[in-house]
Amino acid sequence: MNVVFLLDKSNNWIEPFVEKYVENKTNFKVEYNHSKIKNNDIVFILGYTKIFDNNFLSANRLNLVVHESALPKGKGFAPIQWQILEGKNEIVFTLFEAIKEVDAGDIFMQKKVVFNGYELFDEIREIQGRKTIELIDEFLKKYPNIKKTTQSGEATVYSKRKDKDDMLDVNQTIKEQFNHLRVANNNDYPVWFEIDGHKYNLRIYKAEK
Repeated sequence: MNVVFLLDKSNNWIEPFVEKYVENKTNFKVEYNHSKIKNNDIVFILGYTKIFDNNFLSANRLNLVVHESALPKGKGFAPIQWQILEGKNEIVFTLFEAIKEVDAGDIFMQKKVVFNGYELFDEIREIQGRKTIELIDEFLKKYPNIKKTTQSGEATVYSKRKDKDDMLDVNQTIKEQFNHLRVANNNDYPVWFEIDGHKYNLRIYKAEK
């Protein structure tokens, strides 16, 4: 069985987890250019930022995506960040079939992840990466003896996060905005606040015990 992991160099946080998983596995490989992928049994599309047409999707037997929400709720961008900002610590990871419509394909598996409410961005990513690989590994062990189900229920969509979404309210307490601090990417998208027209970035780290 030929298995390909399609990753995006511009969004490559998942790369270390995938590379470790495919190591020493025959007929497993990592690719970064979707135009080079065809005639494979399974393609896992992870963190890839492009939307595919039917020409790509039909070139391989099965195309799968992992999305961190209980689809059809929470389609779209940055589902973990948005859900944590909503106050959720129980988040469902969904493995589903990629089709032309975004985040709309049939579901193969769903697994719940429970956060303790104190993880910061890097820790959240670590848990996200490990759970993604766990879901994929379980699927591959069961495939092809695994059924899929059609998405049902009301769909909701998360928008792409913008700079304004990382803004803190200087009139609220740290505790009130702690989830906002938790999902902040210190390096690329730190939270920020503004006082009298002056803008300041704020970065958060766990103190060593």
